[in-house]
Amino acid sequence: MNTAIGMLEQELLVPNLFTKEGVDRFKGAKNDTINVTVEGVLPFHDYEWRSGSAGSSTPGARQRVVFDEYAERTIPVTFGGNVYNGVKLTDEQADFDIHQWGKLLRPQVKAIARGLARRAVKTLVDQPYAVTVGNAEKSMRKAIIEARRVMNKFNVPEGNRYMVVGSDFETVLLSDPDLNLASNVGDGQAESALVNATLGNRYGFRFIVDQTIPADSAFAFAQSGFIFASAAPSVPQSVPFGATTSFEGLALRWLRDYDSEYFQDRSIVNCYQGFRSVKDVLVGWDPAKEKEVISTQEHFVRGIKLQLDGKSDYPEVGSELATITGVSAAKVFTPTGPAAETDPANA
Repeated sequence: MNTAIGMLEQELLVPNLFTKEGVDRFKGAKNDTINVTVEGVLPFHDYEWRSGSAGSSTPGARQRVVFDEYAERTIPVTFGGNVYNGVKLTDEQADFDIHQWGKLLRPQVKAIARGLARRAVKTLVDQPYAVTVGNAEKSMRKAIIEARRVMNKFNVPEGNRYMVVGSDFETVLLSDPDLNLASNVGDGQAESALVNATLGNRYGFRFIVDQTIPADSAFAFAQSGFIFASAAPSVPQSVPFGATTSFEGLALRWLRDYDSEYFQDRSIVNCYQGFRSVKDVLVGWDPAKEKEVISTQEHFVRGIKLQLDGKSDYPEVGSELATITGVSAAKVFTPTGPAAETDPANA
């Protein structure tokens, strides 16, 4: 069974780029939903030096201290999903065709890996991104640098940043002499799906190709931007053989029994799974008022989208996200340089 979990870890691509967590907290929760408490954010204030003195802004009276109200946020998180594969093996197959269960277990584990990968890709692709960098094909290097600029403005953690690219996006990426990524392909010696899909590292991103995302798109994100929850169901006491195992945040269950009515073995491999994105309360700086600004809403900023064609799409000018981060439709990426989102260059 330990071999099976090792095979699963080797087969996974996009799920391995997410932060992994267990699901014990969901057990016993109503509707498989738990309330996650998010720590509140407080601004700092400046107290005037020698407040109340003759040269202060309030001579003869000390400045009043500003008190803030502290509030934590509660986010409902729902867990749900059971990926499985079941196989029947007749006596004849067991005796003459398949001599070891390990031979059958491998394709079962691969099926589980594909199921988890599809769920992870759906989470990645369907996420409503605040920023889309368009027309990357016309100036790939500049588009990637712009992606880095935006993520830095969003205060996305610099460690473990990935850029997952589709097949057409990969072709343009490898053809760009300014990036020189083609020389990295094939250098890896390991056999894992993640290593084989890695194109190289540039500008703080680890570039990885995935054949199941839209061919003309790329998604830049931090590992902390998405959560992959996995757990092995418990083994029923009634089955003659059952085992669970876990490794690096992955978990599997394997059940086997014999159907005497049809002279055949049955093998089932499965795991619980769940995927979600991570939103943040943002802290910015108002230079005019010289004070911190804290967002009233939560925003997904740990990832952005890039596409070969199509226009760039940034937060609306004056929106909370634009005000706090400075990233807005007033200055978007175009192949000829930064311009307003309504500029003809952004087409």
